[in-house]
Amino acid sequence: MAVPVADNVREAVGRLMQELAGAPIDERAPGQPRWVRVEGLHLTLRFLGATPDVRVQELAAAVAMAAGEVAPFRVELSGGGAFPSPQRPRVLWLGIGAGAVDLGALARRLNGELERLGWPSEDRPLAAHLTLARTDGVPGSDERARRLIEMGRDLRLAWQADTLVLYKSHTGHGPTKYEALAEAPFSGGR
Repeated sequence: MAVPVADNVREAVGRLMQELAGAPIDERAPGQPRWVRVEGLHLTLRFLGATPDVRVQELAAAVAMAAGEVAPFRVELSGGGAFPSPQRPRVLWLGIGAGAVDLGALARRLNGELERLGWPSEDRPLAAHLTLARTDGVPGSDERARRLIEMGRDLRLAWQADTLVLYKSHTGHGPTKYEALAEAPFSGGR
């Protein structure tokens, strides 16, 4: 369950990823991290894991309920980093400046809806970020993390978040593909 990234911001992030990679990011090349598909960039609020298709309808209703309580808000990508650390990166990411509080509140609303459906509570607060790549121990990843931090210092890419999406992940044969199963507009405050 996620907030999609606006097309123009996705394109700009794709250019940044390409520059950071110094090589094509469409297919995994030797010595390259696993770059996410640019067309699938989104801000994950909750990952459910393997979920039976018969539950999609009730999940779509939970998405609609959570989105219905939220007014559209501004999200700004700002800064870059790596989890767990730039010295030992496993994930390269862009940070969230404006909108981080709104995303956290939306994640809590969504968590409440999911708890009513029997999913366990997500006790950790949302660490809002935009995943760019998984490094999988690729040599030189610490240097990529350092470059990303430098590139992200003056980065300011913003859009109006206005939709919550239930995605299904399709893994295998290259980077993960995402299929939107349900979408709901932010309609709170109207």
